[in-house]
Amino acid sequence: MLDSSLNFRLRKRGCTVVVVLGVINLLVALFYLMGYSNGLSTNKQIKTQTRNETALITVTLQDNGQHVLNNRVVILPTPKFQDIHLPNATTTTTTTLWNKFEKCSDPSPHLVGPLRVEFSTPVSLDTVRKENPGLQEGGRYKPNDCVALQKVALIIPFRHREEHLKFWLHYLHPILQRQQLNYGVYVINQDGNNTFNRAKLMNIGYAEALKEYDYDCFVFSDVDIIPMDDRNTYKCFSQPRHLSVSMDKFGFKLPYNQCFGGVSALSKEQFLKINGFPNNYWGWGGEDDDIFNRVSSRGMSISRPDGEVGKCRMIRHERDKLNDPNPQRFDRIQRTRLTINTDGISSLKYEVVKVEKDALFTKITVDVGKP
Repeated sequence: MLDSSLNFRLRKRGCTVVVVLGVINLLVALFYLMGYSNGLSTNKQIKTQTRNETALITVTLQDNGQHVLNNRVVILPTPKFQDIHLPNATTTTTTTLWNKFEKCSDPSPHLVGPLRVEFSTPVSLDTVRKENPGLQEGGRYKPNDCVALQKVALIIPFRHREEHLKFWLHYLHPILQRQQLNYGVYVINQDGNNTFNRAKLMNIGYAEALKEYDYDCFVFSDVDIIPMDDRNTYKCFSQPRHLSVSMDKFGFKLPYNQCFGGVSALSKEQFLKINGFPNNYWGWGGEDDDIFNRVSSRGMSISRPDGEVGKCRMIRHERDKLNDPNPQRFDRIQRTRLTINTDGISSLKYEVVKVEKDALFTKITVDVGKP
């Protein structure tokens, strides 16, 4: 009697297990079929969205009877493409991810305002590199948590100013990163010992930067000028922007209303509208006034930050050799409207001698010709 009762209970448990397994198999089959009916088939695209970003996942599966769906939201630290191998597949399964972040805030929430700028303590490039680990080769940077509002090329006309460049890189890289810019730094070095041509070097910087990236804003900066307030954003505005408006050299005052030298910003559209900068100003002086004339002759005006935000310090130095005052500058300034269409980015000629990629900058040595 005991054996009969035991056998009955065992058969009952066995039936229960069979029923449960049958239900599980039925649910799996239904989930499998519903998944495919909703578009989760081979080579379909799946979108998952979080509060701050959208991940677009393209999944390629091998049809071997096993299909694994990982329904977790994927979050990447930086917007980039990468390959991920999914488990439980007979062959390698590749998933491509793409993150689209929200646009960066304007103004940036990381700005601190007035800065202490001094040049008494020497600066090491190795130290600057260590202090800016987020930089990519060539002095490139972009925010890792939002999409920068502008892609900015920083153009520095250069020759024999290595110590000044160290200070510029030391101060500007942290400032530009706090301003949440997608930027690259280009040092345009004039080769040889001919008379210096600042404006032509800036034209070259514009042309060379665009060969590397689709920049939409260009900031042209002398290597010896450092901003004293990070609210003075190195970006472009609806009108050409004069950024170094309040320098210590001039008692923190604008020297004259037509001043457009030191640090200035033009969008790609604005730059092309004035045919870039003049190529025929050899030696010191005159090119900034010519550029101002170009801007005004094309119906644009100069925008500026206020005097407090626009404060800058200049590194004191003697005038460079082979950069004596240009004796023809006054005559050329008077003729800007006659030369703007024929002298500029449209007539630019030069030869690249060498390109050097550092973590902090891209240095392009060029032959600009002779006067």
